[in-house]
Amino acid sequence: MGVVAFVYPGQGSQYVGMGKDLYEQNPLAKELFQKADDMLGISLSSICFNGPEEELRRTKNTQPAIFLHSVILTKLLRYRPAMVAGHSLGEYSALVCSGAISFEDGLKLVRLRGELMQRAGEEHPGTMAAIIGLEGYVIEDICREASMAGIVQPANFNSPGQVVVSGSIPGVRKSMELAKARGAKITKELVVSGAFHSQLMQSAGDGLRKTLATINIFDIEIPVYANVTAQPVKAAEEIRDLLYRQLLNPVRWEESIRSMVKNGATRFIEVGPGKVLQGLVKRISPAVEISGIDTFQEYQAAKG
Repeated sequence: MGVVAFVYPGQGSQYVGMGKDLYEQNPLAKELFQKADDMLGISLSSICFNGPEEELRRTKNTQPAIFLHSVILTKLLRYRPAMVAGHSLGEYSALVCSGAISFEDGLKLVRLRGELMQRAGEEHPGTMAAIIGLEGYVIEDICREASMAGIVQPANFNSPGQVVVSGSIPGVRKSMELAKARGAKITKELVVSGAFHSQLMQSAGDGLRKTLATINIFDIEIPVYANVTAQPVKAAEEIRDLLYRQLLNPVRWEESIRSMVKNGATRFIEVGPGKVLQGLVKRISPAVEISGIDTFQEYQAAKG
């Protein structure tokens, strides 16, 4: 089977109908959906299964929805991967998989994180944009230049030639203009409720840090490759600090995957909704095996 790494999707991978087949066909999935509904005091299951899409897309709902879907699949699989990583929000799913945090604490944290990020986006309006076709160091350079117009910084180094920037609306739009001038193939503003992974999330970071201080986090055996450093982490206190820093700093996804491959990963499985990470991993490391588990049918085939 090779050395298996699990990777967990982040915001943007949600879709109406997600997890419905798991709920209908597996008692553990049903139990965890009901537990989440009770804990959050909302019908998250109904939002996942029936939408409407704009309700599912609200950051405070999206984050627990994707987390829940990913964790249910992880618990059904009952498999210990050699290493794990998650993209932004997905880092919380990865930490539950590795045993660093409990399902309950993870759910509480992602709901709070979603609410704080949504509020920070309302208080300090910002935006994000994908820039395709330029190297990461060129984008860093562009952001430095564009920051005369307003706050802007790299938010996600996703794969070779695909970087997302984040910040104030004038700053991000200026970076798009400069990127086009420097030869970017595509610059596209994203539909988001805030400038995630930028300084404009400072108030969300402060709120999250307070709650992180009260949560049980455990040292772990299965290394989690952290977004902030792209390196494996196992120590509880380091994890606590990195989760706070993750809100304000770029997701170093390309480097994380390269680190995992360097440390022996030969097979990646995306656990959770959608196929976003499968596409990114293929572009980063075409030689590795990559697949995904999202539906009940895919879970059965994987278990098989």
